[in-house]
Amino acid sequence: MSEPFALTFTARSEHIDELGHVNNAVWVQWIQDLATAHWDAVARPEDHAKVFWVVVRHEIDYRGNIAAGDSVIGETWIDGAPKGAKSDRRVDFRNQAGKIIVAARTTWAMLDKDNQRLIRVRPEIVAPFQKDL
Repeated sequence: MSEPFALTFTARSEHIDELGHVNNAVWVQWIQDLATAHWDAVARPEDHAKVFWVVVRHEIDYRGNIAAGDSVIGETWIDGAPKGAKSDRRVDFRNQAGKIIVAARTTWAMLDKDNQRLIRVRPEIVAPFQKDL
């Protein structure tokens, strides 16, 4: 198990919507970017070679936002044991004051790279991604 994986994201002008803050679609993209970077950084080579993940559900709570030029720290980890072919991932985005402004629980399904079929997530695949309790 490990600490949450973290990346910094900075809002650019093209991320900003008519309300003057980061568009919801950008938050979803950042969630995917963070999850992908976490997988690329931590997955065992044998798992990376044999499987890939697809998102099947996003549940996002928006508690705040940022404007162009502002940055957030995105943290992610696997939450709990896998269930069949699915695994839940948590994502928190913190503003410069450390307050969580966007929190998400996303569900991902694991597929075999050769046949693109769902396969059961084994505990040893997700163990390096889980947050220490």
